[in-house]
Amino acid sequence: MPMKLPPRPNNIEKRRTITSITGRKVHFVVADEIVIPQGPGKLIYFQKLKFEKDNRIEYRFAYYMIGHKPSRRGRWVFGQYCLMIPQRELALLLRKARAHGWRGI
Repeated sequence: MPMKLPPRPNNIEKRRTITSITGRKVHFVVADEIVIPQGPGKLIYFQKLKFEKDNRIEYRFAYYMIGHKPSRRGRWVFGQYCLMIPQRELALLLRKARAHGWRGI
């Protein structure tokens, strides 16, 4: 019998903090997100981020997985390694993928 999954995490309008490569704390708000499942225990998120310091917009590819360790078992766990990319570079990557004939882009 398949496990009943908890509700999907909703991050819209939530403030988040990351540590930059220089060690500085950077704050942003998740302005919007799109979620799709990838198999029974993984969710792929495409998030629009708005940074507090300069209001710039970037995008993040993130994921959640159902935890297996005892303290997180059966709960959605955020994947700690995520791509964050400015809109200009994302648009360039998508244009190049289309130029290469990548289907679905």
